Amino acid sequence: MQIAQKSNYSQILAKTVKTGIIKSNLIPMLAGLTLAMYTYGVDPFSKVLDVILAIIGTALVIGAAGAFNNLYDRDIDSIMERTKTRPTVTGELSAKTVLWIAVVMAILGIGALLLTTPLAGFLGFLGLFLYVVPYTIWTKRRTVYNTEVGSLSGAMPPLIGWAAIHPDITHPAILGLFVISVIWQMPHFYAIAIRRHEEYKAANVPMLPVVKGVKRTYIQTNVYLVILIATSFLFKSLSLGLMLVSLLMSIIWLILSMYGYKNADSKKWAKLLFIYSLLYMTVIFTTVIIYAVVGIFLNL
Repeated sequence: MQIAQKSNYSQILAKTVKTGIIKSNLIPMLAGLTLAMYTYGVDPFSKVLDVILAIIGTALVIGAAGAFNNLYDRDIDSIMERTKTRPTVTGELSAKTVLWIAVVMAILGIGALLLTTPLAGFLGFLGLFLYVVPYTIWTKRRTVYNTEVGSLSGAMPPLIGWAAIHPDITHPAILGLFVISVIWQMPHFYAIAIRRHEEYKAANVPMLPVVKGVKRTYIQTNVYLVILIATSFLFKSLSLGLMLVSLLMSIIWLILSMYGYKNADSKKWAKLLFIYSLLYMTVIFTTVIIYAVVGIFLNL
């Protein structure tokens, strides 16, 4: 009986802090971290503690952001099918409890990042602030550009990872990872918004497809994909191979968008782009991590 209760509590906590989002964001954080090690020839064995602190700190900050978001959005979450089972909606956790969870995680997470470098701590705080205030509170319910605002916080993990190793985020390679992380989110979340059109409409959340329609979303998606193609060239100063992988994956995405829009209904087109967006990020960041790790150990 106690085991079942503990399992239930862990599931409730996981839904509250959005562990799926935490896990998916640790991959770009590790990409930034390993890329910094490779770029500056850092001995990985001298940075074991910083790596652990970066992982823990990033996970806690993202979890805090998820908890704050669930707390603030519990009214509209109760309307949408995919969010109505969240503990903040069902009452499995009180608002006060969720607030305490968010505050404690934020303090511990930013503290852990500060122990690596002050810049990493600042970026952790900035990512949390951008997600909670400009995105969740100010723009999510007011403008179709809420996705663009939210994308800034979503792109912080690679910067945090890099800054935990080297306190300078002006290198073209990490700027490339950051811009890719920003731009990727628009086609990805537009696709989700098309697939969940009726839910967002019922909750009165002004996602681009809901307010401007699918055609406008298609045009805007392709504009961002063209920017994504151009962003690939930021990797040129570090690795021709990384540049080519990014370039190829971005071009394929644009072709799929144009082909899918002309040959399928909007829901099928959105599903195609959604699935490819996940594949794109997996390939890009996995390639970066493998490239950096291999380079690090070859240089030892």
